[in-house]
Amino acid sequence: MALLAVVRVRGHAKIQHRAVDTMDQLKLNRVNHCVLLQESKTTGGMLQMVKDYVTWGEIGPEGAARMLLQKGETAGGKRLTDAYVKDNSKYSSILSFAKALEKGEAKVSDVKGLKPVVRLPPPRHGYESTRKSFVDGGSLGYRGPEMWKLLDRMLEKPKEAK
Repeated sequence: MALLAVVRVRGHAKIQHRAVDTMDQLKLNRVNHCVLLQESKTTGGMLQMVKDYVTWGEIGPEGAARMLLQKGETAGGKRLTDAYVKDNSKYSSILSFAKALEKGEAKVSDVKGLKPVVRLPPPRHGYESTRKSFVDGGSLGYRGPEMWKLLDRMLEKPKEAK
């Protein structure tokens, strides 16, 4: 089983009603919101329904942990920390939680109070095209392992010493 990151790329104008319902079920209500999902037949069908509005691909546990560490939020609107994960779940750190997510042993809801949606900023240098599929040089649809390159452009770069 693989861990998928799904990011909404397009807004709410001119979207089919079935796609709107599917994005509501995926909790992708705004542009640049990201959710972590397990790869399954159900998930695959839902992603095919919304492929013209989102992009998705596999990310490893290190990538998921980095994203949760930088942009994960708790119910109170505070930043997710290793201490919070240790106190509110059976996992000792964000990385151990991300590894369990990838193996399918955990769900995002296993950490009490963790918001299921990660709100990301737009990618540096923008999206390639919000109307073309990834294979045609755009941003939509399945990216595979290339998903991490997009997420890396959306996350903060580590600060360098001057």
